[in-house]
Amino acid sequence: MKTLKLIAVGIVFLLSNMAHAQVSVNVNIGSPPPWGPVGYSEVEYYYLPDVECYYDIHASQFIYFNGGVWRRSRYLPRPYRNYDLYNGYKVVLNDYHGPRPYDHFNDHRNRYHKGYRDGVQTTIGHRGNNGNNGNNGNNGNGNGHGHGNGNGHGNKGHKG
Repeated sequence: MKTLKLIAVGIVFLLSNMAHAQVSVNVNIGSPPPWGPVGYSEVEYYYLPDVECYYDIHASQFIYFNGGVWRRSRYLPRPYRNYDLYNGYKVVLNDYHGPRPYDHFNDHRNRYHKGYRDGVQTTIGHRGNNGNNGNNGNNGNGNGHGHGNGNGHGNKGHKG
């Protein structure tokens, strides 16, 4: 009987350690990219008006319209591979939670047209000395600043 209790305690101990390890592994999944705006830890998506696409933070994927369908990729579409994500404007979609932010694409495109700027948006990280923009390693000496607005869709008033 004593041996059975020890085995049961051992199994419980082993399972609790496995559950703890699972939680530890999942903590870093879905972290915002270094080029994302500061101050938004609970957001799921950014809309990038200059390239008319979305970024899914949890999946670390861009979502863009191509060939008549919405596609997901780790990279921006080919025409925008040189786009500077650190200096580009990011709309923080803190009012949408779901798998298809593009269901509101027409509204986002009309409200946040290409070239839309309002306020200052500081990025989470800064480019290293190699100028990596977080997308394809282009060279440059960006300062880590983009633009945002103060309507819950950016980070107005913060300079870094």
